[in-house]
Amino acid sequence: GRLFNTYLAVAWLMAVCGLGAAQTTAGTTASAGPPLTLDQRVAGLVAQPEVARAHWGVMVTALDGTPIYGLNEGQLFQPASNAKLFTTAAAMALLGADRTFETRVSGALDSATGRVAGDLVLKGGGDANFDSGDLPYVAPANRPKNVPHEPHVLRDVAGLADQLVAKGVKEVDGDIVGDDTLFPWEPYGASWSIDDAVWGYGAPVSALTIADNELRLTISAAAKAGAPGSVVIEQAVPYYTIEGGVETVATKAQATGMQVTRMPGSRVLRIFGSMAVGDEADVEEVAIDDPAEYAAMALRAALTERGIVVKGVARAKHREVTDAGGFLSELHRAEGQEEAVVTGGIEGGSCLVAPPLLRGEAVLASHLSAPLSENVLFTNKVSQNLHAELLLHLLGRRVFCSQGSAVEGARLVRAFLLHAGIDGDDFAFYDGSGLGGHDLVTPRATAKLLAFAATNPTRIGTQTIVHWFPDWRASLPIGGEDGSLASRFSNPPLKDHVFAKTGTLGEARALSGYLDAASGRTVIFSIMVGNHLPGTSADREVMDKIVAAIQAAE
Repeated sequence: GRLFNTYLAVAWLMAVCGLGAAQTTAGTTASAGPPLTLDQRVAGLVAQPEVARAHWGVMVTALDGTPIYGLNEGQLFQPASNAKLFTTAAAMALLGADRTFETRVSGALDSATGRVAGDLVLKGGGDANFDSGDLPYVAPANRPKNVPHEPHVLRDVAGLADQLVAKGVKEVDGDIVGDDTLFPWEPYGASWSIDDAVWGYGAPVSALTIADNELRLTISAAAKAGAPGSVVIEQAVPYYTIEGGVETVATKAQATGMQVTRMPGSRVLRIFGSMAVGDEADVEEVAIDDPAEYAAMALRAALTERGIVVKGVARAKHREVTDAGGFLSELHRAEGQEEAVVTGGIEGGSCLVAPPLLRGEAVLASHLSAPLSENVLFTNKVSQNLHAELLLHLLGRRVFCSQGSAVEGARLVRAFLLHAGIDGDDFAFYDGSGLGGHDLVTPRATAKLLAFAATNPTRIGTQTIVHWFPDWRASLPIGGEDGSLASRFSNPPLKDHVFAKTGTLGEARALSGYLDAASGRTVIFSIMVGNHLPGTSADREVMDKIVAAIQAAE
């Protein structure tokens, strides 16, 4: 009857979840039966009560793209940081692994007197790593242990200031201008959450980026209850002021935790909450509201320290957005003209350089970035949102020399993906990092990108063939080793055999990449989940078990 049917259903669920033999009510052991297929294992895992109400999608293919397994593979999910796979692949293919970017200081210098007539302009060239200290990326196992923190020093700004001294600059009549007009001033991506703007992971996008456009904030409890704690912000020049503070309480049960808020456009950080005596310091990264202005302030301070007289102030120069159309209409406008760039290779990068100098100006100092491949390695390993957004804008400059807007970058990414044979209805990207809530993609589109990257070279001109795949694959986190997978897949047989990009945004999660299977062959997988219960990591645990099931089955 009904009770017997219920028992059968429970026994089947235990079997497909890989729980081995099922115990009967009489204490006897039922036979485990034949080995479970990958379909059965995945079905059992996603049917577990903690994750059964979430929306799951899985795609597994051979390295050449031949389908192996699919579950809702054609349905749309929020990719979160899996969007970086698409942005960085397009950047490697269309900008080139060796591409570099220049940050310049220009002005009208009278070499006889050392006087700069008018403004001294610090012009951003889209270098994501200017004064960041991010490169080269070092895996956790290779980092020095127990090294005390030292405040970040703006060495690149100091280097520019030293060049100006060597050039004979003694006085600047005008202002120090932080110029980020290489891109229009679009500090935040479409559909980004407003509360993300406080934090370093939601830092504003600027062609003049400095130190990842973020500042280190340390909040500490006092040594005894009732005493005020401390709040320390590391900034090269006075930029933010602090309101509020931290209350110290006796026990962890009394502590509320800390909150940091900032109104848009404000230079006031409000800190509030409580910490217990003995709590570890709360270390956060807060976003710089206007990176171009901050960079100008830092250069002005460096010049003053070196005895150069600056009569004016530090200020930013932005280029306003002029596109009046909506994102989707602009994304599809004149669709097809980008295809020539995609198929024409990566030659002709003149669109990426800064606009011409004004009459009488000369470049007085400059800083050249590391190659793009090094930045992509860092971007994917740690899932750096700002760097991915800068790549998107640089892709926009690659085709549309006068703009470099986010939508133009998205148009070129779209053209690249269509060229790769991906269905145009299988994705919609509004930004480069996946921080936006409107981004959508299917697992099969992600798997197809991974297959395309592994098998399709890019043409330079009409003759030379360059394959960007090895550098791009090396940028993916390695299970149990580095990046955002350093603490996942830490045991054999998955340790060192999962090469995949993570993604987390609200109640969405994704993991896509390459997997060394038990058979010895490499397979491609993309696992996405949406609408899982908030405040839980059960979906991530199931996701990792699905990876293990794929590895064992293939």
